[in-house]
Amino acid sequence: MADRCEYERVAQEALPMLYKIAMGILRCDADARDAVQQALLKAWEKKESAGPGKLRGYLTRILINECRNIQRFRMRTFPVDTPPAAVRMPPDYRELYDALFALPENLRLPLLLKYAQDLSEKEAAQALGIPVTTFKNRLHRARKALRETLDREVMFE
Repeated sequence: MADRCEYERVAQEALPMLYKIAMGILRCDADARDAVQQALLKAWEKKESAGPGKLRGYLTRILINECRNIQRFRMRTFPVDTPPAAVRMPPDYRELYDALFALPENLRLPLLLKYAQDLSEKEAAQALGIPVTTFKNRLHRARKALRETLDREVMFE
């Protein structure tokens, strides 16, 4: 993708989605903003690597890698018992968010990409760097785990 205007258009459209993905992974506003900024910068520097029409998935893949870099940095610098700043969410959705963020990352990311970001299965699988069948399997397992957690919470109310 050599056209600057095309890059700017795609990046601007993807910005809210990228931020939501970063918040879903990092759960900290400052870290999410840093990850998005770094992803946009790296995508700009290597924009020729993304084929025509593939910048959105390319940006998402870079963003996920940047989020993982930030998580690795956190593990080296923060004590284990000090969590990062919590996600701001509407009180009505607290149980859903708690159940979602309790899932391991390999199950949480497919849910976020598919339902929160409205990516196709193919786009989401490409962003995660996994085959589509693996993505579908993780998505199924994630929905099942989320359903079981929420059903268990309803039973104990």
